[in-house]
Amino acid sequence: MYTASEKKRENIAEYLLYMWQIEDLIRANALDIDKIDQNIISKYSNLDESQKKALHEWYESLIDMMHREGVEQKGHLQINKNVIIALDDLHRRLLADEKFAKYSAEFYKTLPYIVELRAKSGDDKAGEIETCMNALYGILMLRLKGQELSKETMEAIKQISQFMAILSHYYKKDYNNELFNDDSSEK
Repeated sequence: MYTASEKKRENIAEYLLYMWQIEDLIRANALDIDKIDQNIISKYSNLDESQKKALHEWYESLIDMMHREGVEQKGHLQINKNVIIALDDLHRRLLADEKFAKYSAEFYKTLPYIVELRAKSGDDKAGEIETCMNALYGILMLRLKGQELSKETMEAIKQISQFMAILSHYYKKDYNNELFNDDSSEK
């Protein structure tokens, strides 16, 4: 919970990856708060009882949202979909603004990887930003499982990571109303 709010302020892509991982952790614990208490919350020995209670309530609210939104087995919570929507919107605004030519160039360096990933995804055609996030999350899961990654995959992920880092940087600036004012530039 504390990590999520910190990540959301500092790096929106990391926040989204974290929240997707939380969704999967909840699913791995059968959306059962007692299992989450036992398997996750109890492991935080550095938290006092009030912090553990707050973490319990946060997980409980996420479980409730997952039930209400029908994402018990797969999919993402609307709060996480809204982040993708916001990133897509910012992405389009950056591409449309000539002051962000370096951003556009970075996107066009990333686009061949996005196209390739979308071609492999079958009927599940996500947008460009969601495709990038899906790729980063997939690599995170493969690394957690200790699987080897090909040189080509590593090259693609490096470019996608660079692109998403730039978009995350601009998201933070936009969130703080520092991006599209008259004296803003690509920094």
